[in-house]
Amino acid sequence: MASTAAFLSTLAGSTSLGGATPASGGGSGRSKTARFLRRRRRGGAVRAAVSGTEQAPETTKKKGGGGGGGDERVVQVHSAEELDGALRAAKERLVVVEFAASHSVNSSRIYPCMVELSRTCGDVDFLLVMGDESDATRELCRREGITAVPHFTFYKGAEKVHEEEGIGPDQLAGDVLYYGDHHSAVVQLHSRADVESLISDHRGEGGKLVVLDVGLKRCGPCVKVYPTVVKLSRTMADTTVFARMNGDENDSCMEFLRDMDVVEVPTFLFIRDGDIVGRYVGSGRGELIGEILRYNGVKVT
Repeated sequence: MASTAAFLSTLAGSTSLGGATPASGGGSGRSKTARFLRRRRRGGAVRAAVSGTEQAPETTKKKGGGGGGGDERVVQVHSAEELDGALRAAKERLVVVEFAASHSVNSSRIYPCMVELSRTCGDVDFLLVMGDESDATRELCRREGITAVPHFTFYKGAEKVHEEEGIGPDQLAGDVLYYGDHHSAVVQLHSRADVESLISDHRGEGGKLVVLDVGLKRCGPCVKVYPTVVKLSRTMADTTVFARMNGDENDSCMEFLRDMDVVEVPTFLFIRDGDIVGRYVGSGRGELIGEILRYNGVKVT
């Protein structure tokens, strides 16, 4: 399965959808929801494949799998019990939930992006809640504090780790990349031992520059800059190794941050032959690229 990074290139010209739409809506439940889904799906049936939810008949699904059309990997849930069951089943996988409404133009516009991401990101589960579908979904929105749609909530280990409201395709793709995509060339570090092992691998003659992206789980600038890190990890793979650590993942990571005098995030540590030769604090794409080139011995004018 390809990385979310493969999808980011298709979003270069996209813009934010602007303001969110109030979550409450008139009309009764499922007939209105069905019209909304037909308008968005272009053929593929939304199915539910978790914990007691409905599953679309085989005859309604797109054939071929893989890169085939349809939105077979987007799961619609209809109650708090179904959502809780899906989160338990996902365990440590990232779960992205879109809270939408049948009357919301912006919900309709962002949904195709979520479908495309669901096809691209095999390590992420995507769920859809139509807030105005029924009393059960309205109660679920109240429980989750949803006041406007489209609203995206990100869960890991059944814990809410991030949420966004009224965003566009580029922001959604970046968020999914940051919180769930581990297919990229960026090395994921979870302890001081992981850092020391990576540094050891790149000591001595022939060793590459190590760029360590240090952030936090809930950090807007960290999310903003991460797609750039992923792209650079691919284009500069011959000279540079990119790694990431979230300081608040565990005590070992937090201790490492303190020892490295990291007081702001994102902080990028530049490591050559076992020594920290420099750092950059911030989320500016141009500045980060300039610093990486400089520490790779490229003259920047």
